Amino acid sequence: MNRTFINRPIHKVEWPVPNVLAFTTTRLHPQNHTISQTSEIKPYSEFNLGEHVGDNLEQVESNRKHLLNNLPPHSKIQWLEQVHGNKVVTLDSHSLIPLVADAAITQQKNISLAVMTADCLPILLTAADGSEIAAIHGGWKPLAKNIIANTVNGMCTPNKNIIAWLGPCIGKAAFEVGEEVKFAFEKKSENFSSAFSVSPKNQVSTSNKLKVKYLANLAMIAKMQLETLGVNQLHHLNHCTYSDEQQYFSYRRDNVTGRMASIICRI
Repeated sequence: MNRTFINRPIHKVEWPVPNVLAFTTTRLHPQNHTISQTSEIKPYSEFNLGEHVGDNLEQVESNRKHLLNNLPPHSKIQWLEQVHGNKVVTLDSHSLIPLVADAAITQQKNISLAVMTADCLPILLTAADGSEIAAIHGGWKPLAKNIIANTVNGMCTPNKNIIAWLGPCIGKAAFEVGEEVKFAFEKKSENFSSAFSVSPKNQVSTSNKLKVKYLANLAMIAKMQLETLGVNQLHHLNHCTYSDEQQYFSYRRDNVTGRMASIICRI
């Protein structure tokens, strides 16, 4: 049976900062709001923005050029080579070469900051007056390595004047992790225990020991970290990338898949 799913190809961030533009893409092409399928959705259809995932590079480049239609004239997208670390770069100029980092900060108007995700949490930050922006790749490893604190503390804006937006990521009902992930956060604070629940899929191993798995709430962890830093103005597009196959790429679900981008710029 042929099915057609209609969704929004780009989700614009709605926040009270008129001089900052931000949005996140989906797997849908901006010029085609539907995915038609007979049996399965192709791994990279239809708007993959990742050059490192095995897709046709010419198609990826074409998709990236389409992004410019949603940005101010003369704005250039700064891509990152994300390594699941805690490095933050502060930019005064654009680099054609992706910078090795998992977050970026700028006060420049001609630089659009981008992070790519396919289950990890994209986090966009702006000063309340729009004078400074940041983008964070919020996978569990960067979060455990204090990527949020490193970014917020690297901004010139007082923490209380920062507004945060959290984008689509793997949801709390789908993100199964091992004990080591839970312990990594509990070492920082016992409060993070509330972001984990025991998975119903726990199994007994061949050594008759229970292999305990947990379900992690990635967005909740990020919110707790932001609020601890005094960033209390939070917006969240609470969509699960894992469960919504028609709208989002998901590495955990598909392994071979494309990448979305969350982008922020001053205007």
